Amino acid sequence: MTVFLETLRSRNSLLYIFGWLFLLSAVVSVILIFTSNKQILGINAWIKPFKFFLSSAIFVWTMAWLMHYLTEQNKVTVYSWMVIVVLVFETGYIALQAARGQLSHFNVSTSFHSVMFSLMGIAIMIMTLWTGYIGLLFFTNGVVALPISYLWGIRLGIIVFVVFAIEGGVMGAYMKHTVGTADGGKGLPLVNWSKTNGDLRIAHFIGMHALQILPLAGYYFSKSAKEIIIISILYFSITIALLVQALLGKPFLKF
Repeated sequence: MTVFLETLRSRNSLLYIFGWLFLLSAVVSVILIFTSNKQILGINAWIKPFKFFLSSAIFVWTMAWLMHYLTEQNKVTVYSWMVIVVLVFETGYIALQAARGQLSHFNVSTSFHSVMFSLMGIAIMIMTLWTGYIGLLFFTNGVVALPISYLWGIRLGIIVFVVFAIEGGVMGAYMKHTVGTADGGKGLPLVNWSKTNGDLRIAHFIGMHALQILPLAGYYFSKSAKEIIIISILYFSITIALLVQALLGKPFLKF
């Protein structure tokens, strides 16, 4: 672990530092989960900030690791600062709303909340499309020599990530993440995915984590570009099936 962290810091010190700040914020959120009784839609208000802080840490560290392979590091630096601005704004507002006991997403109850929800959507879309551009750079000659299966794992991981990050817009169109009923109610532990109805967050979550899973599969388990492409197609197909299942109003797991 020490070697990994030292290597990560040498690859992108900026995202390395902010990854630690997001992790620290996640730890604070865990403490608040156990010390605060404040709830939003029937669950502890600090569960959502915890999930977003943790996912932000994973994202920035993943991108820090992968972008090291790009030769145009000036573009990496600009992208890194953009990611920090967007995620600090996003997670900061989510934490603020948790502290106030109010929704962050899908909250248009006042002009302020409407503006903030719109700004979050715009900021995340900018980050998503910019990440797609970073992905395109892995299809150019501006990449250091890598095993072909690993390179394709990175390429396809970013593509699938971008697709299902944009899928978050479906939730924006519905103004909720549950299909067939209002948000809230019984959900799976921690993730709180609905036990009774379709939940658009499932495909969103699994699809976005292709950013970690497909490069790892390409590095450790695939020996050729063909193998990792097949794995990626299967992964993408399963995630699409989960999205369709949610849109049909069917739960991921029914108890």
